Amino acid sequence: MPELHVGERHWSVPTGNNLLDALNQAGVAVPSSCRAGSCHACLVRCRGEVQDKQPDALSAAQRQEGWRLACQCQVIGDLQVEAFDPLNDGLAARVLRVDWLTPSVLRLRLQPERGLRYQAGQHLVLWAGKVARPYSLASLPQVDPFLEFHLDCRLPGEFSDAARTLKAGDSLHLGELRGGALQYDPDWQARPLWLIGSGTGIAPLWGVLREALRQDHQGAIRVIHLAHDDSAHYLAEPLAALAASHSNLTVELWTAAQLAEALAQLRLVSRQTLALLCGHPASIEAFSKRLFLAGLPRNQLLADVFLPRS
Repeated sequence: MPELHVGERHWSVPTGNNLLDALNQAGVAVPSSCRAGSCHACLVRCRGEVQDKQPDALSAAQRQEGWRLACQCQVIGDLQVEAFDPLNDGLAARVLRVDWLTPSVLRLRLQPERGLRYQAGQHLVLWAGKVARPYSLASLPQVDPFLEFHLDCRLPGEFSDAARTLKAGDSLHLGELRGGALQYDPDWQARPLWLIGSGTGIAPLWGVLREALRQDHQGAIRVIHLAHDDSAHYLAEPLAALAASHSNLTVELWTAAQLAEALAQLRLVSRQTLALLCGHPASIEAFSKRLFLAGLPRNQLLADVFLPRS
């Protein structure tokens, strides 16, 4: 059987075992979230033989350095593994501000120790001690002098529990910056743009919206935020302020109780429309089905799904 080596430890595992499971079962605490190769929290450096189910999930440079996503790898030979160390492999950041936008949505603003180049809508893995979770950036790099994240804390979780205790001046570490599907393209400037988010899925779209306006988007922009109830529309006021100052922007605030009726009335004004969706899988599926039925070409819908924690 193949042998896994982590530091001074080594042990045998059956051929074909999932690498993340083999590490965690032996007490090597590699964090994970989605187990689908999306969140990148389970990043490890490997020397040896693995079968990678998603070789394109990481960049060529990362793969050359030996980085792999443990959840996507099967052990097929002897393997030396180093877990991602946020202290050495990550980027330190200081907490600037922590505040609650609603009783369940925590806004976290961070200042990295050195500049971070990113685009509105990208993801970043946050580390609090040994706990890692991917979050979408809500900030705009050319405008905001901080990194902003909106954390859904309705349900208990290791990272959200740790985040509740954060205060200004505390330290976190930043892991991998990821592309994400939701980025504004200047070539879209004249086309109708729909930004549809559920829950904290509105966070990256908040950045994308401000980037579109910063680049003087000329087409109509329609923002739809789906929330559990009216009190959960945590960006209602800043969205309304932007709509008041931009005649091509309309904002609609939907609740779960209104969803079926509102979807039934959803119509496309133009087949040139581009739709960017973000949020819970069920919400994305409901919106996507309705938009396709309304005539939106599939290649004009970009979705970023917030996968539930495993």
